[in-house]
Amino acid sequence: MLRAPAGSVEQRDEEQEDEAEEELRDGGVPFYVNRGGLPVDEETWERMWRHVARIHPNAEALGKETRGATDLPKIPIPSVPTFQPTTTIPQRLEAIQKYIRELQYNHTGTQFFEIKKSRPLTALMDIAKEMTREALPIKCLEAVILGIYLTNNMPGVERFPLSFQSHFSGNHFHHIVLGVHCGGRFGALGTSRREDLMFKPLEFRTLMDLVQEFEGAYRGYWHTLRKVRIGQYVSHDAHSVEQIEWKHSILDLDKLTKEELRKELERHTRDMRLKIGKPAPPSPTKDRRNSMGSPLRGQGSPIRRISRIERRPSGDKKVLEPKSAAEINGYQIRV
Repeated sequence: MLRAPAGSVEQRDEEQEDEAEEELRDGGVPFYVNRGGLPVDEETWERMWRHVARIHPNAEALGKETRGATDLPKIPIPSVPTFQPTTTIPQRLEAIQKYIRELQYNHTGTQFFEIKKSRPLTALMDIAKEMTREALPIKCLEAVILGIYLTNNMPGVERFPLSFQSHFSGNHFHHIVLGVHCGGRFGALGTSRREDLMFKPLEFRTLMDLVQEFEGAYRGYWHTLRKVRIGQYVSHDAHSVEQIEWKHSILDLDKLTKEELRKELERHTRDMRLKIGKPAPPSPTKDRRNSMGSPLRGQGSPIRRISRIERRPSGDKKVLEPKSAAEINGYQIRV
């Protein structure tokens, strides 16, 4: 929770990114994550209010007024969007973004849902379901998981994580949105304190155009965009055990010219297209895994690989020995 010396800021950033916890700081200001699930336990609840007391200008009066009130207005619960078959993809994405907005951005300093980036997709989708049930305010990383969940039944829409690191007044700021691609156009879903750092309609012809749109928004807030991290397309299989590839390409804007950046983004776009043609195999169910005949290989049984010496050259043909009539008659053809 303490600030590190200025010389170690970059090293600390890289270490936290390796641990997939860069979302635990916002401009050098740390925030908490609710790791105890819902409903929130007493310890997490009190810690959240103590944190609010430190960051809010009128925290003491606000805390007494809110926590002691018995007639607080009931907060409406947003409805998860449903679509008719005739609803177009842009209209569906706008409805999903509207739903994310209605959940509101979480300003409490405590993230209510714990998102571990190393977890399999199926586990993250379970958390997204919980978000729709609880209808609590969310932060940007939670919005990405929720966006994936709400677009899983849109096979024509490809989704990928798109994260940014900006610099302002000596601090690094991290933000992430869900990039979307459909019909040859790019866009984005997400949430942010800033209106122009989340939703982008499907109107950007290239990934470069989309990144430049975000870069322009950052400039409007006197932020310098330093790094862009782009993941691979996310599977539409909500039960997949594969992990989301969050950082397939890491682009340092301080070291790349505009043309070099364009080439890197074009290369990444080609990489994503290649993945569409290579879907991951379906995950076996528990019963199917238990019924598989092949026993698990023990630790002491290394996988044997055929060396080049053992392999038969492609030009050599194996000579088949003639079989006797008795042997041939002994075979049966089974259908």
